[in-house]
Amino acid sequence: MKPLSETDIRSSIVNATRGEIERMPLPGLHEVLWDEREYLGWRDPRAPLRGYLVHWVDDQPVGVMLRASGASMRPGISAMCSLCHTPQPSDQVALFAAAKAGQAGRDGNTVGMYICADLACSLIIRIVPPKMPMQPEPSEIVARRAEGLMGRVQSFTADIMKAV
Repeated sequence: MKPLSETDIRSSIVNATRGEIERMPLPGLHEVLWDEREYLGWRDPRAPLRGYLVHWVDDQPVGVMLRASGASMRPGISAMCSLCHTPQPSDQVALFAAAKAGQAGRDGNTVGMYICADLACSLIIRIVPPKMPMQPEPSEIVARRAEGLMGRVQSFTADIMKAV
């Protein structure tokens, strides 16, 4: 992933008001390992149900504001993130909703998806099984997972930007 600046991030959000964007807290951008990310995702420490996701589409950053459901899944079951396709304990996956961009979002239309609660899919896809004789190289596994993750992230944000 190409690095993002504060200006890139704030100008990329397609489904929030100007005031929400101005109040949006940013993660420590100097700490981000950009080469190990397909998107930048973070939660708002002051508003625990709010999160943000920003990625590049061609040479343009696209960002969305997300809202996690206040309800949680039943403990003790597995859930799967719809972005990284990683099965996890139910408390590590949350239903996020994003208002659609433009008038559709102002009218209350949203797009929802089950996503890793910490928005750290880029880290999770890099956890590879040990190398085995009949299995692809770990770097190939990560590359395939990254390609799938990027396709699903782009599809999700495209749905948010699509008119109803």
